[in-house]
Amino acid sequence: MDRLELASHELLEAAPFSSGAAPADPRRLVTGSAARGLCVLATGVAFLASTPLALGAARSTAIRPAAKVSSARPRDPTRDALPPPGPRFRPPDQGVLFADDFSHGLQAWTPDRDDVWSTRGGMLRGDLPDGPQQRAFVYAGSQHWTDYAVDLDVCGIRGVDKGIAVRVQGESGVGIDLRGPGYHDVLLYQGKIPLGQRRIDNGNGMWHHLRVEARGPRYRVWVNGTLVLDRKDRRNAHPEGRIALAAYTGGVGQCTLYFDNVVVTSPR
Repeated sequence: MDRLELASHELLEAAPFSSGAAPADPRRLVTGSAARGLCVLATGVAFLASTPLALGAARSTAIRPAAKVSSARPRDPTRDALPPPGPRFRPPDQGVLFADDFSHGLQAWTPDRDDVWSTRGGMLRGDLPDGPQQRAFVYAGSQHWTDYAVDLDVCGIRGVDKGIAVRVQGESGVGIDLRGPGYHDVLLYQGKIPLGQRRIDNGNGMWHHLRVEARGPRYRVWVNGTLVLDRKDRRNAHPEGRIALAAYTGGVGQCTLYFDNVVVTSPR
């Protein structure tokens, strides 16, 4: 991919997938809310842009400071919800290239935005500000890794998208998007090129185990122990690279999620 555009699932849906055409998006792209009102003080009279001034209405002769117009939305209480207890951390005895359960914070990771990524209760938390098509990544591993498998546990709290990228070089890699409410599927893609899609139930508020294996041009994806995708990138555009965990709001404009128990192993 030209960029690691894991948030652009609307763009991905414009092209057919190898396993069939992508489903129509049941939602509209969330746009910014209507203007709340602009308060302008001119010659002692306040004009509100969002509502017409009632001419002839009684006015106080006292001089008062202009009122502040707040555009803040009420905080979604689910944003601060914790996921249920996660699976136990059980890395294999052999072939481990990297393993982290976030019990020591983000020491092994490189976030691109410090305001998004944090650890809570021994888990990695990603929380983006509300708004469409926002994204953030946290990187680990070696850019010289070639064939490997990644296992991790992920729990969405708010929003749709839960993602990882493998064989990442700079901002380029192969992305896997486990989409929840409204989609319930998994996408595999390289840049703007779709490599595969499969329907799989994966609701929010529960843990899902994701396994991605990259071996030569072949990519296989398991969700909760079930092999759901087995595809090849004929160009083998990404033969090596590190991993990246992704938070992105997509068109729905929300993303709060947790990751845990990340293990990278040599292929068996």
